[in-house]
Parts: sequence; structure tokens; C-alpha cells
Amino acid sequence: MGNHAIVIDPGDARPVTDWLVEHGLRLDGVLITHHHSDHTGGLPALLDAFPELVVHGPTSPPIDGVNRPVGEGDLVEFPSLGLKFDVLAVPGHTATHIAYLADDLLFPGDTLFSAGCGRLLGGTAEQLNASLRRLAALPGHTRVYCTHEYTLANLAFARAAEPHNAERDGWLETCRALRANQHPTLPSTIEREKRINPFLRTDEPELIASVAAETGLNPDDSLACFTALRAWKDRF
Repeated sequence: MGNHAIVIDPGDARPVTDWLVEHGLRLDGVLITHHHSDHTGGLPALLDAFPELVVHGPTSPPIDGVNRPVGEGDLVEFPSLGLKFDVLAVPGHTATHIAYLADDLLFPGDTLFSAGCGRLLGGTAEQLNASLRRLAALPGHTRVYCTHEYTLANLAFARAAEPHNAERDGWLETCRALRANQHPTLPSTIEREKRINPFLRTDEPELIASVAAETGLNPDDSLACFTALRAWKDRF
């Protein structure tokens, strides 16, 4: 709004500062979803450039540069942008991962990707499955601003996990065209992800059958299917 901006998960400061200068924007704050360096690496340089910068992030582990620790149930406000973010605990990728939700804008970090989800790097499959189900329960029109552009790779796995999904195949063609023209595939929406993302579809019979055929296991509930599916994706 106006000439104000915030940034989420700045892994590198240079693109941020270049964008601010190009568009004549003032940086009002930073939101961090978890401690991995590809989400925090730009903080030292940004704080050097903007010493009064307010940086919100998880309460643990300590993140160099986070000066306003936040967690589940907290509210982060940016009056200059007319935004109020609810902080959601969404562990799984890491044990202390958080997401930020403002009206229909969701910033899930590495918890939810378009057609995929994060690896287990500190959290458990049970935690990540529960976090994804929490996000899937948001209104369908909620826009999903994932931190990484992994959509095409995730869709390739989604085709292996659930071969007969016409909507997913249509979205794949759209995404190929977007990337061919150097456009992002993001944001997605919760409604779209529930239709194309295998990690949100672990109750679907075809997907369960694919997991069983690939792994030799017979998952008897959503969590078992999710756990096997995430392990399959790790070696895909």
C-alpha cells in the first residue's frame, strides 16, 4: 500500500534492496517462518541497511536478527499496509515452523508448496500432516504464497503418485507455459491445492494404491499414507 513494503523469508538481501530502490518503497518489517539459512541469510545486510527494522520470527531456535519473537496465536500488525497477520504454528518441516495469515493471504514458508510440501528436517510426519490439514481447512480462496518455486518438480511427482488427475494435468500445462515465459506459478490457492497436491489427498483411493505399489506397504489411514508418500518423494 502506498510506498510501504514488508518482506517474508529474505534468503538474500540484494534482491530485496534492489526491488525497494527500483519501486521507491520503504521496508516496514520482515516476517521469518523458520531458521533455515535460505530464509534468513539476508537479515544481517538488511539490518545493516535498516537498523530500526522490526523482524518477526519463531521463538526458537534463536535466529540472529529476529528481534520480535512470535508464536501461535500472536498477531503481527502493519498499519501502514493495512495488514494484520495471525501467527500459526505449523511444525513438521522444522519443529518450530510458523506461518502468517492475513485475511486471504497465506505465507506458509516451507510447510506447503504448490503440489508439494517440505521435507522433514526437525519435525515429524505426524506434525507435518496435521499442519497441512490445518492449512487445508482455510477458505478455498486463500492465496498461498509459498517461499520456493518448486511447482514443476512437485507436479512431476504428483503425476507418479496419482496418475489420473485431469485438473492436475491441466495445471501442469499452465505452469509449464508460465515458466517458459519466466513467470511464477505462485500464488496458488487452497482450493487448487486440495485438488492437485498429493500431500493433501492422502485419503484418495488411487493415491493410496500408488503408495502401496511403490512402497510395498498398505497404509491403513491418512497419516500412514502421508508418511509413506513423504518418504517416496524424498527419493523420487
